[in-house]
Amino acid sequence: MTNPLLNEKSMSSAVQRAEGTSGWAAPTQTPGQWNAPVTDGPVSQWHGKVMTASGTASATLMLLLLLIASAGVTWMSISEPTPGVVTFPVGWVIGGLIIGLICAMVSMFKPPLARFLSPVYAIAEGVVVGALSRAYEAQYNGIVLQAVGATLGVFVMMLVLYRTRIIKVTDRSRRIVMGMMMGLMGFYLISFIFGMFGAMPSFLHDSSPFGILFSVVVAGLAAYNLALDFDMIEWGERNKMPAYMEWYGALSVTITLVWLYLEILRLLSRLRD
Repeated sequence: MTNPLLNEKSMSSAVQRAEGTSGWAAPTQTPGQWNAPVTDGPVSQWHGKVMTASGTASATLMLLLLLIASAGVTWMSISEPTPGVVTFPVGWVIGGLIIGLICAMVSMFKPPLARFLSPVYAIAEGVVVGALSRAYEAQYNGIVLQAVGATLGVFVMMLVLYRTRIIKVTDRSRRIVMGMMMGLMGFYLISFIFGMFGAMPSFLHDSSPFGILFSVVVAGLAAYNLALDFDMIEWGERNKMPAYMEWYGALSVTITLVWLYLEILRLLSRLRD
C-alpha cells in the first residue's frame, strides 16, 4: 500500500486545481516558491490561515486516534471459535481498502476535501488494520505489540534523522523513491493478476530468505517515505500553503504509517516462521 500524496509537485498542482488561477498566483522564477494570493478566490474562506507543521501534527494525531479506535472495535468484533483460528471478515477488509483508496485519490485531486475525507480514511483503514492484526495475533502471539513498537521506533528514528539533516531529501532521491514505489505498485498488480491463475510469486507469501529480504526492502522503502512526508510538510509550511493542506499532509503521514506497520507485521511473521 504505497502513498500517492507524497511530493511537493503533486501538492502544489493539487492546490492549483482546487483553487484555480485566481486562488494562487503562478510560480515565481524561483523554483518551489509561490506568490501570495492575488484575488479573494477560495483561499479567502480560510481568512488568511496558512499551513503549519504543528497544525499538521495535530491533524495527524487525530487521524491516528480515529484509526486506533476503529481498529480496536474491529478487533473486538472478530470471534475466535478455536485457539489460533479467527473468523476473518474478508468483506470488511476489501471494503475498507476500497474506501481508503477512494479517499486518498479524491484528496489528491481535491485537497480542500482532505479535512473531510481523511477521517473517513482513518476509520476505514482502522477496520483493515484491526482485522489483519487480529489474524496475525491469533497465529503469532504478541506480534502486534512488537509491530506497533517497531513502527513507532522507526517513525521517531526517521523524524530525528530528518530534523538533524542526516537524511536529506533531494530531487534525485525523491525521483528514485517515487520510481521504486511505482515499480512496486506495478509488480503487486501484475502479481495479483497472475495469482488469479495460480501463478503468484512464492516469495510474496513464504518465509524464504528471498521473501524476508523482499519484506526488508519494502519496509525500508516505506520508512524512507516518512522522510518524504516530513519534507512535504516543511515545504508546505515554508511556502505558506492554505491551512486545509494540514489535513492533506496528515493524511499522507497516516497512509505511510499504515503501510509501514503492515509491512513490519508481515516481516515479523516471516522471521518467526
